[in-house]
Amino acid sequence: MMQFKRIIDLAGHAAKKSIFLFGPRQTGKTFLLRQTFPDAPTYNLLLADQFSRLSGRPSLIREELLARKGPITGPVIIDEIQKLPLLLDEVHNLIEAHGFRFVLTGSSARKLKHGGANLLGGRAWTKRLFPLVSCEIPGFDLVRAINYGTLPAIYQSESPGEDLLAYCGTYLKEEIQAESAVRRIENFSRFLQVAALVNAELVSFESVSRDTAIPARTIRDYFSILEDTLIGVMLHPFGRMVHRKAVSAAKFYFFDVGVSNHLAARTAITPKTELFGKTFEHFIFTELRAWLDYTGDRRPLTFWRDYAGHEVDFIVDDEIAIEVKSTGQAVEKHLKGLRMFSEDVRVKHKIIVSMDAAPRMLGDVEVLPWKEFLTRMWAGAYAAA
Repeated sequence: MMQFKRIIDLAGHAAKKSIFLFGPRQTGKTFLLRQTFPDAPTYNLLLADQFSRLSGRPSLIREELLARKGPITGPVIIDEIQKLPLLLDEVHNLIEAHGFRFVLTGSSARKLKHGGANLLGGRAWTKRLFPLVSCEIPGFDLVRAINYGTLPAIYQSESPGEDLLAYCGTYLKEEIQAESAVRRIENFSRFLQVAALVNAELVSFESVSRDTAIPARTIRDYFSILEDTLIGVMLHPFGRMVHRKAVSAAKFYFFDVGVSNHLAARTAITPKTELFGKTFEHFIFTELRAWLDYTGDRRPLTFWRDYAGHEVDFIVDDEIAIEVKSTGQAVEKHLKGLRMFSEDVRVKHKIIVSMDAAPRMLGDVEVLPWKEFLTRMWAGAYAAA
């Protein structure tokens, strides 16, 4: 069994303030909490007995914590807080009146976001836990990650395909049903498959509607449900061009490469194929998103595409422009989008992330092997000034 050292500084954050820790199931929230705070008072709302007694009388948590002998030096943990938002009123009181600190985990923000829950009025920071990133995995295997993703249990599984089947077939649909978010789960299941097929592409609600025979307004709601339940995220276009008019549609990315592959029935993805290139781009997106969040970098992550089809895959604020190519040797033709974008926006770094053997320069564009790019990124080479 591999040991993963997670980048997120949970102990450091929790020493200063209470925390909402959001992340999809099986990203490792519970394991990380046990490892970081082994002696913390813990309430796990996935356990039927704990959920039942606290839902019947939320004040029990206050009564029990105040009755404990000796000071509680670390945080109190409540796992899956979205299952019982009423507890947040008690949490609020315990923070305000008694100085307690909490780590409140959730695999969905939907009920908290739309149910009028007490979000503690700035008394808690929001942090996220993502699937594993490359620098957390000893001997990282790109092809394995491209095929099966980086959820901890699945990445190191001896049967990752079977485990992905169980995860997608059970968790994703049960999570949606538990949220009471959709009326017909069979329609949502059909939508999930099509959403995975258009992963990393411009989202057209009308096109997905035609492919699923589900009304476009419902498709729009379904994408919002995926965002609220942390299953995916919209990547919005860069909107500060002067001369080149950009598309206004967003792209959608699932939170994990392996989950997207399974839903789209993609298997045995190998280098030097078109499908590898598309999935490689998705993988780089997951690394960029986690890097910005874990380092507290608030610069927006966007993309750019004009109506002629010229594109830059990822843009960090107006400072870093990144094109992802799975080719073994980037050449001048791969620079076209970067060149056109930089005519309007003067970026500090123009980068092609590729399968090249060694770093090199093509004019003012850095060509970086994927491993070198990620090593530099996680080491702070592209941190905000």
